[in-house]
Amino acid sequence: MKKIALLLAPLLFAAGPSLVGAEPRQANASLSAAPFDQQNVATGSTSKATPRQLLVLLRQPPARQRIGGAPGGSYSDGASRAARDRLARALARRHGLIFDKTWPMPVLGLDCFILTVPASADYERVIARLSADRALEWVQPMQDFATLATPVRYNDPLFPATPAARLWHLSELHSHATGRGATIAVIDSQIEEDHPDLVGQVVVSRNFTERAAGRGEAHGTSVAGIIAAHGNNAIGSVGVAPRARLMGLRACWQVEDLAASHCNSLSLARALHFAIERGATIINLSLTGPPDRLLQRLIDVALDRGIRVVASVDSRASDGGYPASHRGVIAVSDHPDGPVRGALVAPGRGIPTTQTGNSWYLVTGSSFSAAHVSGLLALTEERQRGTRQGASRLVLTPDGAGTIDARATLLQAMIR
Repeated sequence: MKKIALLLAPLLFAAGPSLVGAEPRQANASLSAAPFDQQNVATGSTSKATPRQLLVLLRQPPARQRIGGAPGGSYSDGASRAARDRLARALARRHGLIFDKTWPMPVLGLDCFILTVPASADYERVIARLSADRALEWVQPMQDFATLATPVRYNDPLFPATPAARLWHLSELHSHATGRGATIAVIDSQIEEDHPDLVGQVVVSRNFTERAAGRGEAHGTSVAGIIAAHGNNAIGSVGVAPRARLMGLRACWQVEDLAASHCNSLSLARALHFAIERGATIINLSLTGPPDRLLQRLIDVALDRGIRVVASVDSRASDGGYPASHRGVIAVSDHPDGPVRGALVAPGRGIPTTQTGNSWYLVTGSSFSAAHVSGLLALTEERQRGTRQGASRLVLTPDGAGTIDARATLLQAMIR
């Protein structure tokens, strides 16, 4: 067995499974981004990370009009790709922009051009000029999304039992379902796939950012562990759905040690598009930002196909932030006093979970509440697979605070 970076000591779960402790840190993972005024054509302020980039959307031609009749989204169709690039370069020249790349999006029937506005050009005037171009579907800024975490050290190296083990009675739930057969797309920062509690759990791994992926990043690794950490292996924590399988889709990149990860419109859109095409049954989005038309369209496609989309609530945003505010998305908070009426409440404070460097930390925040719900949905999905039942609903406790009753949720999935 590979060396574990931290000295581990056993701690008995109140609900049964064993847990090993490391020097804990608590990451308060709230999420933030600048507000955005969503209109028919996006005219909001530009992203701090990519302040001069634009996403330009163009309707794909019908198949019979494409070279050789090939599908418009085929990355391997070199002739069609070259034709797209020529079109994008011509558009860039016409408007005095710099062509970056073209990305086909067949699930929307669109091509996405990434163009850069030169420093000498008036950014808002360029958007207005592009908006008047009848050949375009729409244009929007490249926007910034973020996950934030503030590490806090504890003196006691032995942390208590995971809240879900007590509040959700995980041992009891796992006697009926473990998430077998569910595929959850974790759209986040890089998951440390060789972590001893996650080995074999990530069946697909892709990097949709422009930055090189390392071995693992804090936020994505923590979310993955809450959802699907191995059970009964005598180390670490136990995921809500330990037999579920993960798509590790890196759309965010860590910018500080445990403190923040950032994403943008394009990286998130590419990851969403991949998850939809590759058959994810649940999509976890533990992040927030401004409303974004491209993401809205993709999430609508996912929901129309019966994919459950889970997002974390930003308590600092009056609408809970995006995509939690999107209709049909399951919005989850770590406390009942959040800004979103009807948001669900799941464990999200003092959660022991996997962390980079083969370690385990305590984390806190709605990011991790959303991960709990994604895991719970995987349990209900296992019980309903092969039936003609519709998607199961999440049952709440009678306290009126939006708190999820995990046992009742799984029970109704079993008897429907």
